[in-house]
Amino acid sequence: MDTPSESFAPLVPGMVGMVLVGSSVSVSHALVDAPLFTAQAVRYAAATAILLLLARLAGTRPVRPRGREWLWLAGLAVTGLVLFNVAVVRGVAHAEPAVIAVSVASVPVVLGVLGPLLERRAPSRQVLLAAPVVVAGAVLVEGTGRTDAAGVAWAALALGCEAAFTLLAVPVLGRHTPWGVSVHASWLGAVLFTVLGVTREGPTAAGELTGAQWAAVGYLALLVTAVAFVLWYSTVGTVGAGRAGLLTGIAPLAAAAAGTATGTGVPGSSVWLGIAVVIGGLAGGLRASRAHGAAASVDAAAPDSTLAHVGALQVGTGATADRNSRAAVARRELVEISGWRPTGFGAGKTGGVSE
Repeated sequence: MDTPSESFAPLVPGMVGMVLVGSSVSVSHALVDAPLFTAQAVRYAAATAILLLLARLAGTRPVRPRGREWLWLAGLAVTGLVLFNVAVVRGVAHAEPAVIAVSVASVPVVLGVLGPLLERRAPSRQVLLAAPVVVAGAVLVEGTGRTDAAGVAWAALALGCEAAFTLLAVPVLGRHTPWGVSVHASWLGAVLFTVLGVTREGPTAAGELTGAQWAAVGYLALLVTAVAFVLWYSTVGTVGAGRAGLLTGIAPLAAAAAGTATGTGVPGSSVWLGIAVVIGGLAGGLRASRAHGAAASVDAAAPDSTLAHVGALQVGTGATADRNSRAAVARRELVEISGWRPTGFGAGKTGGVSE
């Protein structure tokens, strides 16, 4: 069975994507007083155009969704883009921003459990142990805050929507590729936000955007949507949602670094401690498992080695047609054996053949 790659290189696009997301926090401050839905509609419409252009330059062409794929992609846009933004905006009316940030930072745990299940694999023990460490570090970076019951509910919704942004893409990444998923999510998001913008903020709300806000929307459309989406889904498709989920811990680090660079504040001791904890969790959860790699190599090589052993026995004994028939049956049975181990047939030395 194919397993997600455990090398470091496939993680790089996701890491860059999370840096872009984290660094956008300071840019997003410019949109605090902007009409939310209209600004997001412009953002995703522009991102769609950029993605189509970049996809063409990259020599790829998004394909039309079919059947259940519409449900996965529409669900991704509704939850991961629209409801997430609504949950954040409504949530900060009942809770301090840190509460929402901490809930979203808990996404590695959700992806570590549900991601592999959607990919029809068992959750990785290594990732499950590292995820709470990354979350703890993110909590130290973001801090904590006061909230009421409604704030907790909105925070929980934000967490679920953030996880859905990745999980709902898993079933369609194979056919649509990161480019296709990003394109379809963006245009669907643009349509949904346009409807909300026109009905809630009015058809002329875009005229209220200032020059600085237009610049912020442009930055979000190009780097945080068009580029970051493709980078993120590339890593999810390569290493799996569970392992990729740990990378979300990079976003708070990037946000803290961006805040320092822009002069909005120098991180305190708890933030530096949180950064160290996140890095430790990432190092533990993302390192390649040598034992797993060795086991996979043995599992892949064992059936061929055992079949060679059976063939050697046949040649060495001058087997008759009847014995050849029995050996053929044995070969088929060996190929069907799941999870071959050295304690089975052909272990150690038998008939002078070493395994």
